[in-house]
Amino acid sequence: MLFHHVSASDNYQRFVKAGVDDRVFPIQAEAHKLPYADGFFDSAISIDSYHYFGTDKCYLCDHYARLVKQGGQFGLVNPGLTREFEKGLPESMKPLWETNMYAWHSAGWWKDLWQKSGLVDVTYAEEILDGKSIWRATADDELHDADAENYLTLMLMTAVKK
Repeated sequence: MLFHHVSASDNYQRFVKAGVDDRVFPIQAEAHKLPYADGFFDSAISIDSYHYFGTDKCYLCDHYARLVKQGGQFGLVNPGLTREFEKGLPESMKPLWETNMYAWHSAGWWKDLWQKSGLVDVTYAEEILDGKSIWRATADDELHDADAENYLTLMLMTAVKK
């Protein structure tokens, strides 16, 4: 799996086609320097990106949580794991594994990371039902074939800012 960059312009065209261009505004920015005022948003949603920068234990506290008003909501959907690798990466997956994939974690791992910040109450953290088949329909067939122990899935988490 290679990181695939989608431009803000390409995203904007998708939003126009979906009829949400008056409510969803694409922007391309570095995750540690998001150009918004503290408390600017009622909610923040990250789809298929938070795992690239959010495994840093300080990211939620120092960067992401500040964007949302008290009582505001967070949501994220990421590639993830059904459970953490307790005995290391399975042999069958090693030939296809890239180092950035170690940012994939279970919903429980993400919940623990966010809860201990003290900034949010996690309201939901689970695998997406049929997450593996949804993911497989769009990418990474070989990796999914190699996942004989059923580690790969998509995860969903929501939280409210305290």
